Amino acid sequence: MDANQLIDAITPEAYERLVFAVETGKWPEGTLLSPEQRDYCMQAVMLYQSKHNKDADHMSISAGGEMMFKSKAELKKRFQQGQEDIVRVNPNQE
Repeated sequence: MDANQLIDAITPEAYERLVFAVETGKWPEGTLLSPEQRDYCMQAVMLYQSKHNKDADHMSISAGGEMMFKSKAELKKRFQQGQEDIVRVNPNQE
């Protein structure tokens, strides 16, 4: 199987499982990954992102295979958008 066939075979659900495995070192069911498995999962995640990641987060691979970096200000602005309707509660105030 070549890289393009691998990318095409990865479903969005499988991609999320791979990301979880890379981030935590275990599968969602709790089984630990070997260092070799984690490396393979990371490679699969990067290949998938290189084709499908249209809105790259800080330090990820965007569509086209380019490594993308976002500044702290860009990330803060992105995460603040659409939060006007979130009710914030301060338990220390009466």
